[in-house]
Amino acid sequence: MTPTPHNAAQKGDIAETVLMSGDPLRAKLIAERYLQDAVQYNDIRGMFGFTGLYKGKRVSVQGHGMGMPSLGIYVHELFYFYDVKNIIRVGTAGSISPDLKVKDIVIAQGACTDSNYASQFDLPGTYAPIASFTLLETAAAQARQLGLRFAVGNVLASDHFYGEEPSLMKKWRDMSVLAVEMESAALYMIAAQAGKNALCILTISDEIFTGAQATVLERQNAFTGMMEIALETALQI
Repeated sequence: MTPTPHNAAQKGDIAETVLMSGDPLRAKLIAERYLQDAVQYNDIRGMFGFTGLYKGKRVSVQGHGMGMPSLGIYVHELFYFYDVKNIIRVGTAGSISPDLKVKDIVIAQGACTDSNYASQFDLPGTYAPIASFTLLETAAAQARQLGLRFAVGNVLASDHFYGEEPSLMKKWRDMSVLAVEMESAALYMIAAQAGKNALCILTISDEIFTGAQATVLERQNAFTGMMEIALETALQI
């Protein structure tokens, strides 16, 4: 079933490992800054996708939009229609932990959620979405080698961008959740169902309790540490 209504790529146009970003302009930036001989395979709905070489290894980058329903469409198609084996999301998050400041990096070991996304799988209980250990272990090692400030732990994948009430976030903070974003739980669920690998690497763009935040241009262009961790991880797998 390729091309799809959302992806113009032909079978074989996309590498086995894909870096994904909610912002398609961040995907474009990664392709232009880090990949050699990058070829654009998708621009449907402005969700840019590129395949090129990173230090000689074939890697793809693609946008996925905001929220779990949007990510779910693109991730499902990559895993099931394009034979992708590994997806590494590089995105932004708001810090809940007081130890995490703007521009710090979080590698999401697990994804709590306030979403009903898991209901589609008709499970007889509560599912715990987690990252692929090989990707997690490799990414943490690469972050150390790059000398970047990072933390590993649980994040909250929320359906609400404007629902970050401090009183509610405090409850998640009290359970040692590090940060809040909008996609990781769906990514981990779809990867688990497909028998594939997934990891979410996040840069703190704002601090929920202090109000500190990065600029729009910093969100789009300056959060390069997580990109380098993801690309170096892609080299190892």
